[in-house]
Amino acid sequence: MSTEIIIAFLTLTFLEVILGIDNIIFISIVTNKLPAEQQPRARLIGLSLAMVFRVLLLLGISWLIGFNQPLFTVMEMPFSGRDLILLAGGLFLLGKSTMEIHHKVEGIEDRPGIETGKKASMGSILFQIVLLDLVFSFDSILTAIGLTTNIPVMIAAVIVSIIIMMVFANRISNFINQHPSLQILALSFLMLIGFMLAIEAFEQHVPKGYIYFAVFFSMLVEVLNMRLRKKTEVKTGNGAD
Repeated sequence: MSTEIIIAFLTLTFLEVILGIDNIIFISIVTNKLPAEQQPRARLIGLSLAMVFRVLLLLGISWLIGFNQPLFTVMEMPFSGRDLILLAGGLFLLGKSTMEIHHKVEGIEDRPGIETGKKASMGSILFQIVLLDLVFSFDSILTAIGLTTNIPVMIAAVIVSIIIMMVFANRISNFINQHPSLQILALSFLMLIGFMLAIEAFEQHVPKGYIYFAVFFSMLVEVLNMRLRKKTEVKTGNGAD
């Protein structure tokens, strides 16, 4: 428990939580299609699967590093196993987010006789979560490898970060689901993450700090707008009385 190891653990835990925000948002959006009583269980299972994936990847770190080796070349651009996983995950996230935004903007879920939110099964939701957990886990663990080579420290940081996300997952999900404007913002964020994952497959790296700053700034502005709208409604109501 040297100072260096403690600092590495705290830094990595913080980064894992930050990198896990997109995972929580995706889980929140897809589990919203389940009946209310099943949603907390689905979120817990989804985050538990994320933890299992990340620990297994860390235990097989030599195998994971091998995924960076080129498999084939297209127009002088090499593609590795990691690139293919990021590309597939990015395209899936783009397609899923676009479809969800379309449903919400068009009001498909609210139309009489159309109950898309209740038709989703636990199995189909967990399948989607597993697919994205795998992609996010690759991204997360490759970031961890760049910070430290101490496997026990990385495993401990991953477990603690997932536990932190489990504690706050329901609160974050409920907050997002109660505010339609935040749902659209969250889905737009997932589209941005999907695009970023896809272009990383073509060796076009985008610093995540810029993306997360833009997202947090957008959410802060939207929260201020929500408070302003609430005050305006209160004043309007008082004036009417």
